[in-house]
Amino acid sequence: MKKVEAIIRPAMLEAVKEALGKHGINGMTVTHVTGCGLQKGKTEVYRGSQYTIDLLPKVKIEIVVPDRDIEAAINLISKEARTGSIGDGKIFIYNVENAIRIRTGEMGEAAI
Repeated sequence: MKKVEAIIRPAMLEAVKEALGKHGINGMTVTHVTGCGLQKGKTEVYRGSQYTIDLLPKVKIEIVVPDRDIEAAINLISKEARTGSIGDGKIFIYNVENAIRIRTGEMGEAAI
């Protein structure tokens, strides 16, 4: 099993969620986060004063998928979250040793 952690633009969340759902990947954790990368924030002028906003709002999606679905998950997230501009986000993949469904005690892929 693999854990996919994707940091994307908030506006792309619904499209990514819908695409994953159509592929049968429904369980996910979504967290609203702030951060910066190459984009390094933006500068705005408010009432004549210049302000630099270093940390921009993003959404972090976390899913755990069987190894056989990892390529599809990565491709779906990449396709739906891509605008072609700096700030589209990143995808990180981790190995998952085990998963346990607390309610039933199911383990491994049966738990996800």
